[in-house]
Amino acid sequence: MVKLYSWRNKKSILGISYNLYEKLAGNRCAGEVQEFRKMLLELPGLLVLDEGHTPRNHNSCIWKVLTEVKTEKRIILSGTPFQNNFKELSNVLCLTRPAYADKISSRLQDLTRLSQEGKNGRFDEEVGISELKDMIAPFVHVHKGNILRESLPGLRDCVVMLNPPFQQEKILKRIDHSQNTFELEHKLSAVSVHPSLYMCCKQTNKEQLTIGPVALKVLESLRLDSKEGAKTRFLIDFIRFSQTVNEKVLVFSQYIDTLELIRDQLNAVFGWTEGEEILYMHGQLKQTIRQHLINNFNRPDSKSKVLLASTGACSEGIHLVGASRVVLLDVVWNPSVERQAISRAYRIGQKRVVYTYHLMVKGTTEWGKYCKQTKKHRISEMVFSPTNEKDRLIENEVVSEDKILDEMVRHEKLKDMFGKVLYRKKESDMFTDIL
Repeated sequence: MVKLYSWRNKKSILGISYNLYEKLAGNRCAGEVQEFRKMLLELPGLLVLDEGHTPRNHNSCIWKVLTEVKTEKRIILSGTPFQNNFKELSNVLCLTRPAYADKISSRLQDLTRLSQEGKNGRFDEEVGISELKDMIAPFVHVHKGNILRESLPGLRDCVVMLNPPFQQEKILKRIDHSQNTFELEHKLSAVSVHPSLYMCCKQTNKEQLTIGPVALKVLESLRLDSKEGAKTRFLIDFIRFSQTVNEKVLVFSQYIDTLELIRDQLNAVFGWTEGEEILYMHGQLKQTIRQHLINNFNRPDSKSKVLLASTGACSEGIHLVGASRVVLLDVVWNPSVERQAISRAYRIGQKRVVYTYHLMVKGTTEWGKYCKQTKKHRISEMVFSPTNEKDRLIENEVVSEDKILDEMVRHEKLKDMFGKVLYRKKESDMFTDIL
C-alpha cells in the first residue's frame, strides 16, 4: 500500500490489475481501504485500460467501479473490442466516452434489434453500423498494422468436418438437450472429441434410461482408443504426420478433461510422456512453471512435440511460436477467443506458415455455432474496419498448400474420416470447399 501513497504524493504512473483495482475501489471496502477507494476514483488524471474489452458486462463489479472514475480523459486499448454482442460493445464505448453514453446506447439498441432479425434486416443493419462508425469516429482510432503481414510467412485457416464413428454418433444422438445450457455445451463438446468423455459428465434422468450401465462400461473400455473419437482420430494421425516434417502442434480446448484424455492417448500411442514430448499448460500452473514450458516448447532443439493448452488460461499474452500447426478442438461462441488462441503462434518470431484447424463433427450443432461466431467476427470487422476495406480483403493470400492435410485426405486408410474440408479466404468469411 506504500506504492499507493507514493503515487498520490508524487503524481506518478500507477500500474494495477483489474482484480486489485476492483478490490480496492469497489463499494465493499471499509476502513483504510475506503481511503484507497477515494484515491483511485478521484485522483487519476488519465485512465488507460489495457485489454479494454475486459470490463464489458454491465453487471460485473469492475465495470460498475470504472464508471465511477472521475476523470474524463480515458484511453482504452483492445485488439478485440467487439466480443459477443452490441450490448457489450456499448458498455465498452460508454466507459471510453461517458458523455456519449445515452447516444451510443440508443444506437446500439437499434443495432441489436436489427442483428436479431437475421437476413431480412441485413441491409438496415449495415446502414446502422455505418452510422455507428460515423458516431464513434472522433474517439475510436483503428490501427490495422501491416507488421504481421509483412514480416510473417502467412496464415492458413480451415474447417475440418469429421464423420463420427458408430459409438460416438450413438452417444451424441442420445444426449438430453433439455438440460442446463452450460452442462449441455460441455457434454456435446466433450463427446464430440471422444465418446468416453461422456463419463466425465453428469447424466440426466433421461440419459440414464437411454445410455445404460452396459454402455458406460463400453465407453470406459474405449478411453485410450483414439480411433473411437472423430477428433482424437484426426489429431493422433495429424500429429504423426507433423512429426515427419518436424513441425510442432499446439492443441487448444476449453476443458481440462479433454486435454488430459489427449495426453493419455498420446502416451498410449507414441509412448510419449508429459514434460518431455508432451507439454500441458492449464490455469493452475504457477507463472514460473508456465514460462519454463513456453521456453521449452519454443526451443527448436527440445524434445517437445505437442503442447496441450487450456483456451482460458493460454489464449492471451503468451508466445508459442514453436508451433506452426494450431488445432482447435472446441467451437466457442466468442470469436475473439479463437483469434487470441491462434495469435499465440501467429505472431512476431514465427518462421513458418501457420495452419489452423477448426475441428467439427458432422451431425452436431458445431457448424451452426461456428456460423454464428463468424457473423460476430463480420460485424466486428464492419464496425472497426479501416476505410480502404477492399484492399484489406485481398491482402496476404497464402499460396502454399497444406501438404499434411492434403496427404491425410487422400490417404486410403484415413480418407473415410473426412466429411468436408473448407479453407477460409484470408480476412473474409467465404470458404472454399476442397473435399
